[in-house]
Amino acid sequence: MPLHLPPRPRKALACLFALLAVACALWPAPAPAVAVVAARDLPPGVALTSADLRLTPLTERPTGVLESLDTAVGQALTGAARSGEPITDVRLTTADPDRTSVAVRLADAGVAELLRPGSRVDVVGADAEVLADGATVLAVRDAKPDRLVVLGLSRKNATRIAAVSLEQPLAVTLR
Repeated sequence: MPLHLPPRPRKALACLFALLAVACALWPAPAPAVAVVAARDLPPGVALTSADLRLTPLTERPTGVLESLDTAVGQALTGAARSGEPITDVRLTTADPDRTSVAVRLADAGVAELLRPGSRVDVVGADAEVLADGATVLAVRDAKPDRLVVLGLSRKNATRIAAVSLEQPLAVTLR
């Protein structure tokens, strides 16, 4: 059954709906969320500066994406980042001038498939001696005929591991 209103309330209701339509059309759209992204291709392990990063609007934000440059400046990436790639909280680690990186080939290249940037490992020599504990995997790269693993650790341990890796294969244990 249709609703019949006298002319006056009908005009008032029509005006109210017209005003509501104008208000909806003029209502500002919500500002898009911003995210910290890499301003250029960035290597792992290097302390980030404001020149390395920029803010950009994102319609869909990944979980954990940073919204402030100050949150990332002075931190280091656990793995390389491409230009425009959003920077998330799990990609950052504390930048430490006493830490560096070393590339090693593992005795069992298949183990490298289990590693991801950010993984923590202990480095073990051929005689079962732990050469370094708590190293951070920065990158895993294909290098014919095996795989190359880049580890972040103290300068002292990195030098030792580099020297030992020239003489014997190395292994890692996952933490």
